Amino acid sequence: MINVLLADDHDLVRMGMRRLLEDNNELNIIAEATSGEEAVSVCRDESIHVVLMDINMPGMGGMEATKKIVQRDGSIKVIIVTMNEDEVLAQKLLKLGAAGYVTKGCKIAEIVHAIKEVMANRRYLTPEIAQQLALAGTRTEEEQSPFHDLSERELQVMMMVLDGRKTNEISDSLCLSPKTVSTYRHRLFSKLQIQTDVELTRLAIGHGIIQKSDH
Repeated sequence: MINVLLADDHDLVRMGMRRLLEDNNELNIIAEATSGEEAVSVCRDESIHVVLMDINMPGMGGMEATKKIVQRDGSIKVIIVTMNEDEVLAQKLLKLGAAGYVTKGCKIAEIVHAIKEVMANRRYLTPEIAQQLALAGTRTEEEQSPFHDLSERELQVMMMVLDGRKTNEISDSLCLSPKTVSTYRHRLFSKLQIQTDVELTRLAIGHGIIQKSDH
């Protein structure tokens, strides 16, 4: 049996995935988490083989949780399950140690296939993301995603800003000083050549970082 942790702060998403995955007798949905911190804690206390991880969650979020889980126990396979379709996020998460990346629009059979692939020590990417990553290396500098040059921390701060979080909340979640968070915020705004949160939101929607329905 493959012990699976579902990490998503939306009750309906978790309930739906649990119901569909429980039809597979090779999978054991051993626990659920609604924040990055809870996902890290469950992986520390339970025997987890695979984590199905959302990126946008309360607390530290899915990016930092993925990093912490994999650093502590490299045998745990983290599969990102998200609405985000930008290859830059996929690249960063794979570098952080994620074993797979699928979008929430995929069928449950693809998630099951992804679980089996990562358990066989093979990475799995949903075809759309795999194609984007393959094309990324052939793009000119002008064709690259505007988020391409953002660092891991800048992306984390950006995702939290897009989630409507204030500087103090971001600093608490990432264990950084408010001054440091403000510095990252200034850097990412400078790199993206924007000045306001509204501009950031529009840019993120335009490149599939977030969906219109999210805000």
